[in-house]
Amino acid sequence: MSGFESFVVDSEQCAALFRLGREVEAGLAMIELIGAVQPSFDLTQQDVQQQWVLLLGQMLECQETQNWLALADCLEYELVQLLRDSLSI
Repeated sequence: MSGFESFVVDSEQCAALFRLGREVEAGLAMIELIGAVQPSFDLTQQDVQQQWVLLLGQMLECQETQNWLALADCLEYELVQLLRDSLSI
């Protein structure tokens, strides 16, 4: 499995943990995921980096307000789409 595929799987698994109400475990997984994904986004174009920063801010806001379902949606749909659009090329 490539790094890209691993990011997608990890993002989907993290989203599933949030949906199951396992927010502590999911939060730790999300931190690991962000740390792993960040270097890949550092190598992308400026507009992709801006999209990543906006999405990251949205995810952290969801975490701060404990909106676990919205955070799961961000991880499962928006992050996965951004990964597919920018890193699979």
